[in-house]
Amino acid sequence: MNTPAPTVWPTLQARDARALIDWLVGTLGFEETAAYTEDGKIAHAQLDWPEGGGIMLGDHKPDGEWSLPPGTFGAYVVTEHVDALYERAKAAGATIIRHVADQDYGNREFAVADPEGNQWSFGPYRGEPRRS
Repeated sequence: MNTPAPTVWPTLQARDARALIDWLVGTLGFEETAAYTEDGKIAHAQLDWPEGGGIMLGDHKPDGEWSLPPGTFGAYVVTEHVDALYERAKAAGATIIRHVADQDYGNREFAVADPEGNQWSFGPYRGEPRRS
């Protein structure tokens, strides 16, 4: 069964989108697919997660039609490489919110905060099966 391309894109805004993109790519392993600037600011960027899905982000526009306060985003990201990613994030100096550990409900996960204060949790849980 082929998995369809993502059709839900979590979005966030940043005080310094370019710095956040560089951190998400360099520290966590997201891939920068697109970044469009307007007046020296990131108007829109797409970062893809190598194991599927992605996010969209840009510089904060306090008076914009679509405005989200920086540092208020949170996401759970599926990875089969929990321990390796944890070590990568730790080695890069990421702020660890929750150290890697086996949870009593069977998941192995960890969480970090990015430089803007957004929270990212990583583990192998892919959600409950879809109903037919």
